[in-house]
Amino acid sequence: MVDIEYVVDEDVHSYVLITGANRFEKKLLEVVGADEQEVDLDMPSADHIFRKRRQHRVHEKTPLVPKIYLQSEEVDLNHLPSVRRLSNKLLRSLPKLDSVILNAGYGGFTGIDWLNALWTIPIRFPRSVTYPTFKIGSIGLTTKSQTILQDDQRTASPPPLGRVFCSNIFGHYLLTHALSRLLSGSSTNPGRVIWLGSLEAYGSMMSLSDLQGLSSATAYESSKRLTDVLVLTSSLPSTQPFVSQFLPSSSDHRPPKQYVAHPGICTTNILPLPEIILIYIVTTVFYFARWVGSPWHTIRAYKGACAPVWLVLASQNELDAAEDGRGAGKWGSSTDAWGNERVKRTEVEGWGVGGRVGDNCGLSRRARPEHVDDLTRERREEFEVLGRECWKEMERLREEWEDVLKDVND
Repeated sequence: MVDIEYVVDEDVHSYVLITGANRFEKKLLEVVGADEQEVDLDMPSADHIFRKRRQHRVHEKTPLVPKIYLQSEEVDLNHLPSVRRLSNKLLRSLPKLDSVILNAGYGGFTGIDWLNALWTIPIRFPRSVTYPTFKIGSIGLTTKSQTILQDDQRTASPPPLGRVFCSNIFGHYLLTHALSRLLSGSSTNPGRVIWLGSLEAYGSMMSLSDLQGLSSATAYESSKRLTDVLVLTSSLPSTQPFVSQFLPSSSDHRPPKQYVAHPGICTTNILPLPEIILIYIVTTVFYFARWVGSPWHTIRAYKGACAPVWLVLASQNELDAAEDGRGAGKWGSSTDAWGNERVKRTEVEGWGVGGRVGDNCGLSRRARPEHVDDLTRERREEFEVLGRECWKEMERLREEWEDVLKDVND
């Protein structure tokens, strides 16, 4: 089960839906400047946000009333009836959604190839801990049955659904499609769909013939590559026949805009490692990587939330200027050697930093994957073709599963 938060700011009537919200709830509250008395929530972990502000409020006599509300929900992204149940509830209870952060996910990792790690980490440091090749992933993980039908209702067995694919992509895909009406904003202020990608979205680890990664040991990396491809091609004319079905529009409503961000490299429990290794050894290695020049080791999930939170809170004019000027980008959470956070464009294989040949956005060599060459016209065209085919397949899967689930009770 995944925790869902939606944040309501009563001053401007903004609604933000966050899947896997633990990384973002604290960051959002601090950036919008919420005070302790202004938040109505059951979230003890947010207490540290207000400690410093509490000192500044003791002499003020103006009473404050809650203006920001956090509402928790639960959904199993690997169980599509659960996704449908949540979407129906939100459609009934919310007047609109300004932004959706699609953060929840699953790695499907079983451990680390220690021999590979001990060899590559010192030789390729810090790239070895930025673009690792020593994670061990499961092969063929599928979700549990999505349907419980009577014998007289069964026409054929539903197709298998990859667990990593469903958790990272498809569950979010169906949820976003179902909530598209809430996300349809005005022509000047459309809703925003923010997908969470990864630095490990290697092009070689995704195949059109196995889009769910069922026969691959790199299903996680495949799903993150698919995220990049879908979002970065979502505004191209060649993909509109499929994107317009996923996020339909009307004469008086503009479909939401899609963005992709990533948290950099954080110390999380996505790998099944003993706590002492995760907390002390891995974190120490990550700090060394940051100190020798890696811009991507945010380490703390709080700092990793920088880019997606910026995509939620920035004005539409600011985002349009950033993307219209240099093309659609993959926005990464980054820090300097001292941990000062910032948002940085990230290079994507086949797309570059904005889909424009000759523009590398001044990225340093350490900020670029070593296996990625400068963007050429041929690679850019291949990326667009890949995007169209991915969108086509995702829409086929959506229609197929909506048909499978039409007789399934929530």
